[in-house]
Amino acid sequence: MSDLPAFPGAIGASHLRVYETEAPDGLRGGTPHVHLSCTEAYWVVAERGRVQTLGPEGFRETPLERGAFVWFTPGTIHRLVNDDGQLEILVLMQNAGLPEAGDMVITFGGEVLAERDTYRAAHQLPPGEVTTAGSGAAARARRDLGVAGFLKLRNAIEREGQAPLEAFYAAAAALVQPDLPQWRRLWEHGPAAKAYLREREGGHEQRAGIAKHLQHCFNDRIRSPLDMPQQGHAAVQHHQIASLEIAK
Repeated sequence: MSDLPAFPGAIGASHLRVYETEAPDGLRGGTPHVHLSCTEAYWVVAERGRVQTLGPEGFRETPLERGAFVWFTPGTIHRLVNDDGQLEILVLMQNAGLPEAGDMVITFGGEVLAERDTYRAAHQLPPGEVTTAGSGAAARARRDLGVAGFLKLRNAIEREGQAPLEAFYAAAAALVQPDLPQWRRLWEHGPAAKAYLREREGGHEQRAGIAKHLQHCFNDRIRSPLDMPQQGHAAVQHHQIASLEIAK
């Protein structure tokens, strides 16, 4: 897949089948997490469910039905709930490549977030469990640990106001601090930077009364996302669509 050009605007796309197994609170769904630098969008392609969010405005729940399109900016902690067990979503992600470089932080408890090695051990799936060919047990255990942290954080925010949320943000920011040089390289040389340069060069040509950039037009396609099953937050290249079996 690496020979394919980037999607427009350096957007990453993935096909998502949301977990149909129950989490500790009895709800079927995915792993709660937050993105520190990327806006994420959901386009519901099948059935129905909900997305639960935590942020400065507290806890919210947004219904999802086929055809719905919702999005949330960095800092919005979100969790997908699979009400009928059949929820499928097309995920569109800003800054392709960055989510796979650590932009996403799962809502594990404070004791896990406090140590980078402890967090990575809880987050990383064993090699045999990365795709849907595995048992899924490790991914579900990771989901359950994230849900427990999400519920604890929600309760703390309801009792204490913004302080627990601010503490979570601070812990997440500290956790990814070592990744920032790699993020900068992606910002400066990755898909988003290349998309910006293409747009700028095209604009310069048009203002000069020429249109050589139009000679580089193309159309393309990729194989079905159902042929590329992966568990959870496995890497999805900026030019790929992959089928994921656990909510992001």
